[in-house]
Amino acid sequence: MRIERSYIFLRDVYFHAFHGVMPQEREVGGDFAVSLRVAVDMESAVRDDIIELTLDYSTLYEVVKREMEQPSMLLEHVAGRIGQAVFSSFPQVTAVDLELTKLNPPMGADSKGAGVELHLVR
Repeated sequence: MRIERSYIFLRDVYFHAFHGVMPQEREVGGDFAVSLRVAVDMESAVRDDIIELTLDYSTLYEVVKREMEQPSMLLEHVAGRIGQAVFSSFPQVTAVDLELTKLNPPMGADSKGAGVELHLVR
């Protein structure tokens, strides 16, 4: 067996945060969802069943949480910070696919959200 690609992912992790251009968004905050998938070699973990041989997704969550706690006007900026923090924290990560969604954007429409999506490579 050969592993062609392998990823660790967090899907729809919810945060209340203070990102946005409008003053109310910065004062009251809003709800956000973050999904990300990081490319990492899992061959050793698949073979040996040892946590130290992989990327711990709870540690990955803490990196995302730390960046979500820092207010920004633009979702693009938040997403870029998350990507950079993942690369800085985990040298074994070769790529990050990230989706950041503002769940109730102030745009006068009934929607499930608006946001940004990035594909980042080291």
